[in-house]
Amino acid sequence: MNISKTLRGRAATAVSLTAVLAIAATGCGDDGSSSGTEGSGKGEITFWDNNGGPRTEIWTEIIKDFEKANPDIKVKYVPIPIADVQSKYDTAIAGGGLPDVGGVGTAYLANMVSQEALEPVNDRLDGSSLKGKLVENMVESVRAAAGRGDDLYSVPTSANNGALWYRTDLFEEAGLDEPATWPKFYEAAEKLTDAKKNKFGYTIRGGAGSIAQALDAIYGQTGMTEFWDGDKTTLNDPKNVAALEKYAALFKKTTPSADVNNDFTKMVAQWDSGTIGMLSHNLGSYQDHLKALGKEKFRGIPAPIGEGGTRVQVSNPVDGLGLFRSSKNKNAAWKFIEFAASHESNSKWNESAGAIPANTEAAKDPWISQTEPTALAAKALTDGSTKVVDLPYYLPDWNNISKADNEPEFQKLLLGKITAKAFLDKMAEELNAAQKEWKELGNG
Repeated sequence: MNISKTLRGRAATAVSLTAVLAIAATGCGDDGSSSGTEGSGKGEITFWDNNGGPRTEIWTEIIKDFEKANPDIKVKYVPIPIADVQSKYDTAIAGGGLPDVGGVGTAYLANMVSQEALEPVNDRLDGSSLKGKLVENMVESVRAAAGRGDDLYSVPTSANNGALWYRTDLFEEAGLDEPATWPKFYEAAEKLTDAKKNKFGYTIRGGAGSIAQALDAIYGQTGMTEFWDGDKTTLNDPKNVAALEKYAALFKKTTPSADVNNDFTKMVAQWDSGTIGMLSHNLGSYQDHLKALGKEKFRGIPAPIGEGGTRVQVSNPVDGLGLFRSSKNKNAAWKFIEFAASHESNSKWNESAGAIPANTEAAKDPWISQTEPTALAAKALTDGSTKVVDLPYYLPDWNNISKADNEPEFQKLLLGKITAKAFLDKMAEELNAAQKEWKELGNG
């Protein structure tokens, strides 16, 4: 009998939970399934930042504002590096020590919901000052990602849309048009490359986070707009295979060889400090580019348009704040979530990150029109020019499949050790199995 990775994961979690019952009973920590209590609405709460480091400064400012407005509540801030956040949550769910509030992205939301770690917030939201003041499509993205019908397990705070960053100075020098279409993207990648002088047209993400970028390039080129055809994924469609072959062939030809190991931090730093023409990354790196290059040397535009005249991109995770079921002071924790997602705080946070606010009032603030990449991304998502391929964040095993299971395989692809077809066939098989299991459990 074959046991799927998802079921093996659940079994492992169950064993871990059994092993730590004694710890939880002695008060050393609460496992994710603990019901917690509403609490007094006063005292100390713990907040885990799911992108600790880059966002520490702005969260520190918002926390100070909150504590000033709520002197009876203290917030213990814990920065978690983005690369470690899912493993940190999984460990705490199994062994105790979850926070009261935590940053939760839709990419790993279903995994946490399946382990009963998060509290539904529908009723709290309906009775709060946030009612009717959150961008509806972000709310729907969070709801769909959880895979629990109408239940909402996180309050959305931002959408960090993908962007194609390019060096305007290098493009002007080479007499190139902006890479607004895929043909122009490939033309620029080749023309801007002079490896002997350490100049490259593009930097490709080969390390952590590589799969999402590759999927954007695949569906963006082919123009396919559906991730599923019935119960089977379109991922390994022959058109997608051909698109991936073309994209992966850029490695070492028009990109640095170090890209095979580069995560977003190394990739962004490499682009900011070198002479590389283009970079695919989300809006979150805008401030880094601004500090390194100055406003006149770069632009950030939406994904290139395909040859058919349509822009297609994969869905980007919506970030949000989750209320943990095990919290002993849910009233105070909710006050913090409500404050952080309010107009002023949400606007302040997203301006710092260069992301698209979830608060509808914050989304109208002047800074957005003054931050061109964010304004262009928001327009592309709302003016009908962009088709979005919805990724199956609702699958509890999505994050494992799209990260731990296949990021090493993508590196093999770049190095020529496996073919694009073999890579996509493997990932498609795992996704089809996960989708089948999800439906057999009564979902969909």
